Amino acid sequence: MQEVLQFQPLYQERVWGGRRLHSFLGRELPPGPPIGESWEIVDRPEAQSRVRGGPFNGTSLRELIGRHAAKVMGPDWDPSARFPLLVKWLDCSERLSLQVHPPASVAPSLGGESKTENWYVAQSVPGASLFVGLKPGVKRARFAKAVAADTAEECVNKVSVASGDSILVRSGQVHAIDAGNLILEIQQNSDTTYRIYDWGRAGLDGKPRQLHVEESLRSILWDEGPPDLVRAAPTSGTIASCDEFTIRRVVLARGESLRLPGRDQPRILSVVAGTVTAGARSIPPGDNVLIPWSADAQFGAPELAIVLVTENFA
Repeated sequence: MQEVLQFQPLYQERVWGGRRLHSFLGRELPPGPPIGESWEIVDRPEAQSRVRGGPFNGTSLRELIGRHAAKVMGPDWDPSARFPLLVKWLDCSERLSLQVHPPASVAPSLGGESKTENWYVAQSVPGASLFVGLKPGVKRARFAKAVAADTAEECVNKVSVASGDSILVRSGQVHAIDAGNLILEIQQNSDTTYRIYDWGRAGLDGKPRQLHVEESLRSILWDEGPPDLVRAAPTSGTIASCDEFTIRRVVLARGESLRLPGRDQPRILSVVAGTVTAGARSIPPGDNVLIPWSADAQFGAPELAIVLVTENFA
């Protein structure tokens, strides 16, 4: 298996979504309600990525790993094991709920899955922000009281962001994405989210969305401070490193190339600016491709491009 794998996006309606996946990335979106998420690479019972183009066109990621686990993930990979990451675009035209994902130490007791995630801000409006982590000194009793009094925002760390910034959000950290951000999220393969506060908003059905206050309070790591924001830079470097994955930002000048050797590990390449090529294949901005373990991949830059390389997840 020598080709990189592109996938068909799976679009998700969200009350806080918009149309920037069309206006910024040029995607053709379904008409109707706002589109908040595009699941780019996913292997879950309720959602399956399917290969777009090439000899495996139309094959689901689950089928691909089940039949070719050694070539896709490496010789030691269990064919029944799910792909460990979920890659998605988030169009946050409105503010998301204040939420938390349970850490691994708590998730099983709640019937959920832990989720550490990284946000790369591909585009933001002036003044856009992120909420990540509690302010120093905020503990359970104070935060629970603030949630009940609709003053939870006062307890959460808020940071202004610009295009190209990045931040790693670990399981157990309270967080929310403010309005005006288009974000590439690379996360553990989990869909467990506990909403603790939703700014008094109604869902697409006009009713208040479900909150999970008790689950949230049990999931928050009260002694963990806010993470550091990695600011945009014109140079290559690591932007996220955790037990679950590593992400490198690679800046390619016009005419430069990036080689990712095969028979080493599977990787994901995400094009966040410009266009890159892989042989005769053009990979436009917004695309996320899976580079199988067995593939020796070479990417060229016909113009200035920025890509993220996610690795160390298998």
